[in-house]
Amino acid sequence: MDALLAPFAEQYMQRAFVAALVVGLLCSTMGTYVVLRKLSFIGDGLAHASFAGIVIAYLRGLNYAFGAAVVTVVTALGIGYVHRRAKISLDTTIGVLFTAAFALGIFLMTHYSRSSVDLQSYLFGSILGVSQSDLLMIVGLALFVGIVVAAFYRPLLYTSFDPIVAEAAGIRAPFIENVLLVLLSLTIIVSLQLVGIILVAALLVTPAASAAQLTKRFVPMMVISGVFGVVSSVGGLYLSYTIGSASGATMVLLATLLFFVSMGVSAVRRRRLSL
Repeated sequence: MDALLAPFAEQYMQRAFVAALVVGLLCSTMGTYVVLRKLSFIGDGLAHASFAGIVIAYLRGLNYAFGAAVVTVVTALGIGYVHRRAKISLDTTIGVLFTAAFALGIFLMTHYSRSSVDLQSYLFGSILGVSQSDLLMIVGLALFVGIVVAAFYRPLLYTSFDPIVAEAAGIRAPFIENVLLVLLSLTIIVSLQLVGIILVAALLVTPAASAAQLTKRFVPMMVISGVFGVVSSVGGLYLSYTIGSASGATMVLLATLLFFVSMGVSAVRRRRLSL
């Protein structure tokens, strides 16, 4: 029993488990909107765009999370504006703007930084280094995102299924789209320290994609996605401590395993219904 509870003995692990629980639940529930709207690419795009904000914050001596949040939100709103204004497909707009932001970060880092920036924690995450102040920021932003989602629940739901009909019913679809993009930006910022720039999209998309294999109803999908997200993040952290592997990568691999299990369950269910 002592061996099973060993990961919970240290304070840094306790903070890491709380962060994993919050971020796993946040990413997976927000991921439901991402999967329904077929925006899986946006998680990866906004995560990479945050790199420019991290570099700018480093050069100016500012808080890295603040710099990343500003640039990510601006990029997200820019994606929505260009998509609507120029009538360019959303995936093309994401590809153009996130690569531009990422390139800006590399440009600034190579031309204005006198010393090399340690990017490993931002690329791959460092959940074990979560401080008390980091944890408060994670919980605070997660609560803010949750409150806004609850306040805009119906508009977000209707525009996710049919934005044209929603707009005809009086819902301001462009405004709701901007709200969702900002919420996704904040979700990604919260998740960066957990899994890093490279893996954050997987934690955002994979649990929701797994839930979509099991149900097509929105609320059950969000609930199942939340369960998968928590199991992946908390379970992955516990497993990484036990076997000595990278935390973020273990979380994503566990989420991927749940995805294939969900695919198998869905296939068995379809086969039974066809008999």
